[in-house]
Amino acid sequence: MASDTKAIRSTILVPVFIPAVVVALLLVIGTISNPELAGEAFSATLAWITDTFGWFYMLSVAIFLVFIVSVGASKWGNIKLGPDHAEAQYSFPEWFAMLFSAGYGIALLFFGVAEPVLHYATPPAGAAETVDAAKQAMQIAFFHWGFHIWAIYGLVGLVLAYFAFRHGLPLSIRSALYPLIGEKIYGPIGHAVDIFAILGTMFGIATTLGLSVTQINAGINYLWPEVPISTTVQVIAIAVITAAATVSVVAGMDKGVKRLSILNMVLAVSLMLFVFVVGPTIHILETFLQNTGSYLSGIVERTFNLQAYTRSDWIGNWTLFIFGWTIAWAPFVGMFIAKISRGRTIRQFVFGVMLVPSVFTFLWFSVFGDTALNLIMNEGLNTLITDVQDDHAVALFKLFDVLPWSFFISLLTVLLIITFFVTSSDSGSLVIDSLASGGVINTPAWQRVFWAVLEGAVAAVLLLAGGLSALQTMTIASALPFAIIMLIAAVGMWRALVIEGHRETSLQAHMMSSRHMTGSQWKHRLAAIVEFPGQHEVEMFIKNTAMNAMREVEQELKAKGWDATAEFDAENLRSHLQVHREHHVDFIYDVRLTEHPMPGFVYGELKRDPDEPEAYYRAEVYLRRGGRSYDVFGYDEHDIIKDILDQFENYLHFLNISPGKLPWDMNEHDDMINTDDPEPGKA
Repeated sequence: MASDTKAIRSTILVPVFIPAVVVALLLVIGTISNPELAGEAFSATLAWITDTFGWFYMLSVAIFLVFIVSVGASKWGNIKLGPDHAEAQYSFPEWFAMLFSAGYGIALLFFGVAEPVLHYATPPAGAAETVDAAKQAMQIAFFHWGFHIWAIYGLVGLVLAYFAFRHGLPLSIRSALYPLIGEKIYGPIGHAVDIFAILGTMFGIATTLGLSVTQINAGINYLWPEVPISTTVQVIAIAVITAAATVSVVAGMDKGVKRLSILNMVLAVSLMLFVFVVGPTIHILETFLQNTGSYLSGIVERTFNLQAYTRSDWIGNWTLFIFGWTIAWAPFVGMFIAKISRGRTIRQFVFGVMLVPSVFTFLWFSVFGDTALNLIMNEGLNTLITDVQDDHAVALFKLFDVLPWSFFISLLTVLLIITFFVTSSDSGSLVIDSLASGGVINTPAWQRVFWAVLEGAVAAVLLLAGGLSALQTMTIASALPFAIIMLIAAVGMWRALVIEGHRETSLQAHMMSSRHMTGSQWKHRLAAIVEFPGQHEVEMFIKNTAMNAMREVEQELKAKGWDATAEFDAENLRSHLQVHREHHVDFIYDVRLTEHPMPGFVYGELKRDPDEPEAYYRAEVYLRRGGRSYDVFGYDEHDIIKDILDQFENYLHFLNISPGKLPWDMNEHDDMINTDDPEPGKA
């Protein structure tokens, strides 16, 4: 009964949950009580933030881009997101496919046609509806949805993955502050960080849902004209689809949601390929290459362009809104890409996250945007401009209107937007609930239902208060504190990597010193190199020789007043020595049994005997940070004691020179000793 009560009760972290809910409810109640006044307040707030902090948003995003590319290209790029011996959870094709789905979907469906057409009709500089305006329109679209967007997502994802999988900290934004404030991340400062992350995510999701229902409404009106385009229809759509998302949460349809996400991607790619084939195919390929080149050549100028000399609403309505939306949305997308990236190196993560989705985005805008511009410029379809200006949401459907099978394609698009909506709401609820629970993944279903309903309510009231303008305002406003948190997180990440660098230096010193062998040690090492022992031999070696050496070191350390424990882990076939240091990270020395395929050079020119074993075994050393990939099989007790002392000496040296401390607690993510799924129930 007690366990049932506990399950029903919650995993809520009260200091985070209560303030986040109170702020969200005050917004909902205040807006419902006086939508007109709320709308005016939102407009004034948007203008003030844009005028006052526009420069800060642009500078922050530039810093995020430079930081993540620099880290990926540096020596730190080889660091694993997990223990040193960790293997990637997913193959490259699987990983890339999931990257496509992260942060992608509703935004591209909404803006894929609308944004290039609107920039072509009203460019931020120069004459409208010219060839230069068309070029500029595509360059701006690439800039808004290219590397900068993925630098924002990538920074949050990298921070979360690094501190969670490599240091055992909660999968939460507060963990990035550990190198700066240590254990205080579990106090008020950490709570405040997670509150801002929750509010940002909630308003980011609300913006997404708001844009989705306007496009769904436009699609339904296109298919069935008797259904009007109105706020009432949109609020009803939010209610219906939020209900579908809550059913998904309650039913625990993790696998269903995963399959739905794959279906989303298949449908989206199919839609793009259809337009590519029936549209101006050669023109699309030409413009894709040209626009990519123009984007790369002008990326620095656009990054710092604030229209300081012209002063208009354009920068706030477009660049700042999209960057703010992305920053607000970043905890959600960041957590998703972090979860799928355990075991990858930082370099793989950075360049995978930056390049793959960006190239796909450029293709998307080339297919949809350039097809629309070609229809306007070369086919005389000028009505498309006025239609899109009147209602951004109809852009995609007006494009389909001049393509074959328009009704079928439009129906497919509406269904695609709905499924994106459901999966975004469901997944967003999971992320917010995890943040509100201090990083706990497995939470009761009712908590996720609560957040799903609250997200739908926020989206509905913002639409009532002023539609897109209100959504823009709350997105940009909520992104302001979170942008500051991201900058602090980047500093925390940099400091953690500096500490990593000192650790690597001390380990390299060991590898140098371990080459100085005395007595018979060289014979033992030679035997380990040229012999390929079986499983039983290595097991006995680890259980007896390695364990005896560790017990000798344990006894001597205890005699000197140090807290040390040595034990044999029969389940995982490893001998384990741990030295405990109060207020410091413990010293760990493991000798583990590992299996390897027999190398080809063993057989020389001779034909391989089919009865020969296909694998051999090693007794490999593992430290706190993971496997060091060297074998001690064949060593005697004195050799192993020497190796332990070499590593222990380097550990003490690291403690002495390190500018800070990190937990280095990655047992949960060590697949060799922890076979449990860290996220049970997750598909």
